[in-house]
Amino acid sequence: MGKIRYFVAAMRLRTLPLSLAGVSLGLMLAAADYRVNWAVIIFTLLTTACLQILSNVSNELGDFLKGTDRTDRQGPAYSLSGGYLRKEDFKVMIIIYIILCAVFGLAMIWCSFGTFFSVESLLLMVLGVSAIIAAMRYTLGRNPYGYRGMGDLYVFMFFGLVSVLGSYFIASHEMFWRMLLPASAIGAFSVAVLNVNNIRDMATDANTRVTVPLKIGEKWAKVYQTVLVLAGWCCMAAYSLLRVQDVWHYLFVLTLPLFVVHLAGVWKRTGKALDPMLPLLVMSTFIFAVLGGLGYLVYLL
Repeated sequence: MGKIRYFVAAMRLRTLPLSLAGVSLGLMLAAADYRVNWAVIIFTLLTTACLQILSNVSNELGDFLKGTDRTDRQGPAYSLSGGYLRKEDFKVMIIIYIILCAVFGLAMIWCSFGTFFSVESLLLMVLGVSAIIAAMRYTLGRNPYGYRGMGDLYVFMFFGLVSVLGSYFIASHEMFWRMLLPASAIGAFSVAVLNVNNIRDMATDANTRVTVPLKIGEKWAKVYQTVLVLAGWCCMAAYSLLRVQDVWHYLFVLTLPLFVVHLAGVWKRTGKALDPMLPLLVMSTFIFAVLGGLGYLVYLL
């Protein structure tokens, strides 16, 4: 039983709200305009959660193999670097979560389209395989993109565009160009989470990887953080303006104080002192997404 807690710790469950923010917003916006199958909702959420855990487990193994998780790192201690679990344990977990991603993903597609052989189903399966590969390749493999300063691009794509647009499409079977706005909003906030993590770890990352803060310096990385947060807000506000006007569509504005506190903390702190700003932004993004979707669902409740 003692070892189980280290397997749970390796899952890094505190990261799930961020990964679920995009799909939650996409599903809620779809449910506001169309009749959505509950099974599709459930399997979409399960697939997303498993993809995030697969990413977390793969990243920990990748960082360990490349010597990134040292005793002087600014972030929390992990199960592998702490000696609580072995590399073999992580390889087994990776296999398990790949299988779970595939099973839940196929169930999601089947419940939505009733077949695996339509054009939409085949495209979603290709996208699913890409998501699994991306989840693993952030730090794992010979040339991981997270070590080449490309993490921001991939996070924006998969946490923002793929997450919101994919969940909206699989729930509604429709797609509109304006959906790029809420997708970009969640993408910008997700990149901001990665960026503040990279600002915190600049001292130790300099020895092992390339990140945006290391390229542009801490001051400009904080400017970048501010731009990301403002861009996210502008995108969601623009989306609400394009829809039929209603005060409920701006329910997400209630989260504004949380983002203000986050940015103030980022500008005042450095190094390990930035730790509290990470969960604050994660939860702010999740609440923003839920309220953003709820504002369009309110008449159905």
